[in-house]
Amino acid sequence: MIKLLDILSKILLESDPKTGTGKKPKGSGRRLYTDENPKDTVHVKFKTAQDIKDTLSKKSFKSKSHARQSQVINLIHQRVRAAYAKAKNPEVKARLKKGLDYITKRKEASKKKTERLRKMNEDLLNEKCWKGYTQKGFKTMFGKKYPNCVKK
Repeated sequence: MIKLLDILSKILLESDPKTGTGKKPKGSGRRLYTDENPKDTVHVKFKTAQDIKDTLSKKSFKSKSHARQSQVINLIHQRVRAAYAKAKNPEVKARLKKGLDYITKRKEASKKKTERLRKMNEDLLNEKCWKGYTQKGFKTMFGKKYPNCVKK
């Protein structure tokens, strides 16, 4: 009985993991975000438009997939928009407005690229099969979907 109590108290006293589960911290009603992959982190600065440009031209940003780049762009956009809305000083507001305009343009360009990639992927899925073959659903190779062409 004492060993069971010792085990239970040990479990309760364990600290939250540094990565992984997104567990609730003790005494908190909300979940704490934990970074699943710290190597995937892109450090973001958005004080000025130049800071944003520098962030988006970093090697750590450019080496990410388009989906991850879109996430970072959306994050910067949300933060700059919130900072701009809260700013009271006219100089700060003007500085943030320039940054907001820049990141909004980048966000729109990212959306266009996403649409272009989706359309390209759709075109691949709608490829015709060779003569004497018919399509029977799709197959996945190397993480991408392709038409499954089988002999008639």
